[in-house]
Amino acid sequence: MPLKLVLRPGEKLIVNGAVIGIGDHPVSLFFYNKVNFLRGREILKEENCDTIEKRLYFIIQLIYIFPEDAATNMEHFGTILEEARIQHPDKAALFDEVRSLVQEGNNYRALKLCRKLFDIKETADAPAAPRPPVEVVRRRRRIPAPAAEE
Repeated sequence: MPLKLVLRPGEKLIVNGAVIGIGDHPVSLFFYNKVNFLRGREILKEENCDTIEKRLYFIIQLIYIFPEDAATNMEHFGTILEEARIQHPDKAALFDEVRSLVQEGNNYRALKLCRKLFDIKETADAPAAPRPPVEVVRRRRRIPAPAAEE
């Protein structure tokens, strides 16, 4: 059974190291064999790697997308993982799971697990976002959102 991806207009995708851009219309892609891919929202750029968790995610991303350089990147992975263990000894079990997933070749699952590390951290560090005003459409009549209480 093929893997189906539905991509939005303007979205980017990396497939086996090649960057693919989507045009003006939604696109459905079907993959009938094994393929390494990341959607644009899952891709972390090197200049955004400002924490050890993001550096760990980035090196796993390189191992996943560019398997021809995996040997070199695995060495860097080991170094970064040890740095992460030193900085966050409370997350040792999570780092063990990431290591075992990468060693088994389940790099996409390792990326998903690693992404949780910095998503949780950013959520905890970030101030609460203000709630945007919401409009409700009822019977073709717009009812504005109530004023925000302060």
